[in-house]
Amino acid sequence: MGGKGYALWLFIIEIFVHFSTSSSSSSGNKVPAIIVFGDSSVDSGNNNFIPTIARSNFEPYGRDFFNGNPTGRFSNGRIAPDFISEAFGIKQSVPAYLDPAYNISDFASGVCFASAGTGYDNATAMVADVIPLWKEVEYYKEYQKKLRAHLGDEKANEIIREALYLVSIGTNDFLENYYTLPERRCEFPIVQQYEDFLIGLAESFFKEIYGLGARKISLTGLPPMGCLPLERAVNILEYHNCVEDYNNLALEFNGKLGWLVTKLNKDLPGFQLVDANAYDIILQIVKHPSRFGFEVADTGCCGTGRFEMGFLCDPKFTCEDASCMQMTKN
Repeated sequence: MGGKGYALWLFIIEIFVHFSTSSSSSSGNKVPAIIVFGDSSVDSGNNNFIPTIARSNFEPYGRDFFNGNPTGRFSNGRIAPDFISEAFGIKQSVPAYLDPAYNISDFASGVCFASAGTGYDNATAMVADVIPLWKEVEYYKEYQKKLRAHLGDEKANEIIREALYLVSIGTNDFLENYYTLPERRCEFPIVQQYEDFLIGLAESFFKEIYGLGARKISLTGLPPMGCLPLERAVNILEYHNCVEDYNNLALEFNGKLGWLVTKLNKDLPGFQLVDANAYDIILQIVKHPSRFGFEVADTGCCGTGRFEMGFLCDPKFTCEDASCMQMTKN
């Protein structure tokens, strides 16, 4: 198994064990659907259907997906929600809600509302004109109405209650918004103030979807974002090493997310919010790539591997075997 697959499966197994155990002990029901909120780390193609440059519906993206077709996933193949869905025995991929090729019968067992480039902060979504998190929730409400019309209230409510919700979001709030544009830095001159602002938004989001029926949620915190190819590329003074300030910020913010997880599990009856922090797994891949089957971990898989992402990811200049390298994604 390739390095990325190995690390990903460690992460999936952790989620699988927790929720399969909790399902069998509480209600006897298996997870019937995977429902996804977030950014490019989990977007399965929603941005294809909105006017934004934050798309990946072209080669080399998707070249290792089924039939080699680019789908809008920011990956050479499937992404984490797809593998998690398969691990629960549901289906091999989770479709994008805005994709007209699918309908409510497809979405009944899994649906993705995520949008590449978005964040907890509405201002983050405005940077690339993508779907803000509040709009993802509105799509979820619309989905619920369609699901009840399709399956009836009882069955639909069961799916909503027993589904596993995957939430992966937050990196863009810092890298594409706070550290790129002046508005939020003027409003929150100390980054810890902005962190607390985001935690408040995250709490409101989780309480809202809890009120809509969500009960089992896996929350992925920030990755070691100082190790992303773009951040390393511009870190010239430190010889293109990881930007430790960004990594320390991610650890700090993840700690606050952990506090929020504990708080919400205590405050909301029947809520199962799991802190599925992938920071350490990703950092281990970056620091010790050979242990995971990678030959290269400091460049991406298209162009020079440093600045290219999204529409700049030129298919004419790409690595031959993506299983040996990390795909460019910021």
